[in-house]
Amino acid sequence: MPNSTDALIAALQEWIGVSMRRSIRNFILYAKQNNMSMSQVGALFQIHRQHVCSVSGIGDGLGFTSAAASQMLDRLVEQALVERTEDPNDRRAKKIVLTEKGRHVVQQSIHAHQNWFGELARSLPPVEQEEVRAALNLLTEKAKQLDDSGRRVTRNGDALIGEERRDVV
Repeated sequence: MPNSTDALIAALQEWIGVSMRRSIRNFILYAKQNNMSMSQVGALFQIHRQHVCSVSGIGDGLGFTSAAASQMLDRLVEQALVERTEDPNDRRAKKIVLTEKGRHVVQQSIHAHQNWFGELARSLPPVEQEEVRAALNLLTEKAKQLDDSGRRVTRNGDALIGEERRDVV
């Protein structure tokens, strides 16, 4: 019989699998319905996060050559999802930004990615909704306390080792 930690790990893995499958399926469906490749959607999200990108920056972020990124961006320009303008500091370089339509597509794709959460929440009676909310808040807080190496950290970024503290590098 597995111990409680093993059972929790198994439950978390199952939940993450179900959650990711549902979210990704909806995300891919949205991209297909809008005649976009996952690379194009990835580029839109990268531009959304960074606000302004270069062609080479988008290529690096997606693992493409600058030439391939440029061709993909041409299609996004044709669809009026991004604008490509000259960098005033370097006329050879181009600045890539989202258009209003591009921002709308990003927001709609986020909604498509997450829209099943409401359906799931409404399927739970209020008492279970509160139990799940409390458990998720606890998990979120604990996850935020872990750094990438799995050590617990304080809110100010100090790692906790036993009862000692040391600065996280």
